Amino acid sequence: MAKAEDKYLQVAKEIAVKFIEVGRISPAGFGDVFNEIYRGVKDAVENNPPARRRPPDNAE
Repeated sequence: MAKAEDKYLQVAKEIAVKFIEVGRISPAGFGDVFNEIYRGVKDAVENNPPARRRPPDNAE
C-alpha cells in the first residue's frame, strides 16, 4: 500500500471515530460510512492541491 493511501486510511479512521464519539454515527454504522469518508478524504487531497502561499504584504 502506498504511503499516501496509509495516510488517507488513518485520517478517514480518525474522522469516523470522532463521528462515533459525538454520536453522528453508531459503531454499527462504521462499515457503511467509512468508505464514503475515505473517498471524501482521498478526493479532497488529490483533487485540491494546496494553495500557493504568498508572502505577507509587509515582507521585504
